[in-house]
Amino acid sequence: MVLTEKEVKKWINHLMKESQEAYDTSQDLFKSKKYHFALFFCHLTIEKSLKAKFLLQNKKFAPPVHDLVYIVKKLQIKLSQETLSQLTEINTFNLRARYDDYKREFYKKATSEYAKLWLKVTNNLLILFKK
Repeated sequence: MVLTEKEVKKWINHLMKESQEAYDTSQDLFKSKKYHFALFFCHLTIEKSLKAKFLLQNKKFAPPVHDLVYIVKKLQIKLSQETLSQLTEINTFNLRARYDDYKREFYKKATSEYAKLWLKVTNNLLILFKK
């Protein structure tokens, strides 16, 4: 379904607001030392931003998936291998934060230093995808 310009603008604003709220939440969770949840919200931040970019480019909603690399491929934008690797790692924050069998392993990985690094990466990606 192709959206009107007015609808596109409305939904892009909505998605970008949600993206920023998710990023702000990731910061709050980091400060609360809930690193695994902070990382999950990093994933949401990038997902919403990419879906807004998809909407802008295609005048329709992005596929209902959470795989960031898949969405980027649908956008047909050229990204460095480093950025693709970062998105691949951020993809793991979605699954591991949600499912109990991954949580224990992810808790060990989601240290303060690790989360701090990925909050910075998320911020950089957010800036990149806003362009």
